[in-house]
Amino acid sequence: MKKSFLLFLILVVSNSFAQSINDYSAVIVPLKYDFLKEENQYRLNTLTKYNFINAGFVAFYAEETLPAEYNDRCSVLRANVEKENGFLVTKLYITLRDCNDKVVFKSAVGRSKEKEFKLAYADALNEAFKSIYDLQYKYSGVTVKTQEAVVQQTVIAPAVAKAIPAEVTKSAVILNDVNMLYAQATATGFQLIDSTPKVVMKLMKTSQPNSFIAIRDAIQGSLILKENQWFFEYYKNDQLVSERVNVKF
Repeated sequence: MKKSFLLFLILVVSNSFAQSINDYSAVIVPLKYDFLKEENQYRLNTLTKYNFINAGFVAFYAEETLPAEYNDRCSVLRANVEKENGFLVTKLYITLRDCNDKVVFKSAVGRSKEKEFKLAYADALNEAFKSIYDLQYKYSGVTVKTQEAVVQQTVIAPAVAKAIPAEVTKSAVILNDVNMLYAQATATGFQLIDSTPKVVMKLMKTSQPNSFIAIRDAIQGSLILKENQWFFEYYKNDQLVSERVNVKF
């Protein structure tokens, strides 16, 4: 009887907790985490924002100019990623704080045994985000802005631009393109994901920073940076085909 009551109590508290998250209209992602030395190091801040968007949140970087409807600081949450000590294991967890610096939500700890920092941090963060996805967030306010609309209005701050690796800084970023693909790091390069999210293309690094081996469905070719634009080039019926691809690294 006691166990049943305790389980019921946990479920009630959990539902109330998740509902409180729904009362916030957006999430602010910092440009740097305390356990790292540089802004957007290992592209971890980019991956954080990307995951929040996929989980249904409207997300902004801390240095972005927010639209007027998000200017109430107590209507948005501030996200942070924190690291736990671990022997041969990378451990990360996510916190969401309100305007009074009170922790509204703390995720489960994501773990990774990858040896390379970039892969380990990405794996651990993605695992920690499972707790965020489980919330099934949906803003309870009257006005609900879709992420597509927010992407059209968003301006990336100069500080974020400086944090992007040098080999991709020449890539033109067109934020209002509905066909924009987002690069997510993998062990061999990147995978390009659309807004659904769906993996559209896989990229493998070459000796040239502005050229990747690219695979889309059953087509293999190259993704090349030319004149500030990325192009997917491949042969079809012995003819070279060159398609412009909008990529945000």
